[in-house]
Amino acid sequence: MPTPTPSRRRSPLGPRLGAASLITVCLILLSSVGAGAAQPPGSHPQDTLQHQLDDLVRTPGGPPGAIAVLRDDRGSRVVRAGVANLATGRRPEPGDHMRIASAAKAFSGAVALSLVDRRYLRLDDTLRERLPRLPRAWGAVTLRQLLSHTSGLPDYAQAPAFLRTLQANPRHRFDSRRLLDYVADRPLLFRPGSRYQYSNSDNIAVALMAEAATGVRYERLLDELVYRPLRLVRTSLPQGYRMPVPYLHGYDVSPPAAPEDVSEVLSMSGVWASGGIISTPLDMTRFVRGYAGGRLYGPRVVREQRRWIPGAASEPAGPGRNDGGLAIFRYTTRCGVVLGHTGNTLGYTQLIAATPDGRRSLTFSVTTQINEAMKPDLLRKMRAVQENFVCALLRHRR
Repeated sequence: MPTPTPSRRRSPLGPRLGAASLITVCLILLSSVGAGAAQPPGSHPQDTLQHQLDDLVRTPGGPPGAIAVLRDDRGSRVVRAGVANLATGRRPEPGDHMRIASAAKAFSGAVALSLVDRRYLRLDDTLRERLPRLPRAWGAVTLRQLLSHTSGLPDYAQAPAFLRTLQANPRHRFDSRRLLDYVADRPLLFRPGSRYQYSNSDNIAVALMAEAATGVRYERLLDELVYRPLRLVRTSLPQGYRMPVPYLHGYDVSPPAAPEDVSEVLSMSGVWASGGIISTPLDMTRFVRGYAGGRLYGPRVVREQRRWIPGAASEPAGPGRNDGGLAIFRYTTRCGVVLGHTGNTLGYTQLIAATPDGRRSLTFSVTTQINEAMKPDLLRKMRAVQENFVCALLRHRR
């Protein structure tokens, strides 16, 4: 259906109707809970989840801290290991702030798909139609392809000029809405829709399309279309490098050197809609339950979101077999299926997942960067632990 003309459209914000080298590597790869019932999710007389999380923290090169929140209709369980701050020894808490890294891509997906539901955007809208200032060679790329990482857009986070600026000053204040300028002289990497390739540029373009369609800044769209409906009270998209307190301190862990606190090294203006959001385990639990459960838009959009690309993985890969949808991934474990997103950035690695009905969820956060390129063995171990947490979540069905 055609997009309504601006003069007759209802507001899109209303309720829905019907270190330098280390920093370079990290940017390239950027990619309080209520008391539970008598038997909260994941509990067992001979429970091993705590032991597994403790073991992950003790692994050489492992995170100084980790926290997981398992939730179902009966209540929540928090499993934590290590510390939130090596300097003080404070334990991780569900209300601690953290960088969610590429899990922020699910938020740009939530905004875009909410606008599709309201008919401000169409999945077949192109960059040529919505963002004509971008290179003509990119014009045929659609919103659907951006959300599924099949666009072919070159990744601005790998552009030499971007990396030189970042290396010179990691806290440089970028113009977030001009990040794609760093690759504007480059052609598409492949024909749009012909293959899958994870790119930070995709979600910058998604946010810009949302702004172009509504005339509303992306930060406000996040607030009105995502934060408020899902009651996310400690989630934000800052431009600077400061962390709100209290927060989980993120660390570079590279033995034999002592862990280095890198929580406030990078300006979030350089990742913006692709990875700049700060949230908490509690808020992320609320988010993924609503997002995976399709609460932000209707069944027509949910069906489109869940057209899976076999083998398309998030970065880093989530537990089990990974398949990609529109700003969401399907993780097929030995115990069943959950939907969600992962992320990794300097000091943090994230997994958020929930059952397709949103009734059971897992938020799994660690305080160092773990991915295939930097720590492949640790990633395999973490994914195995994550799968065990998913199994604990899914086994306790009514």
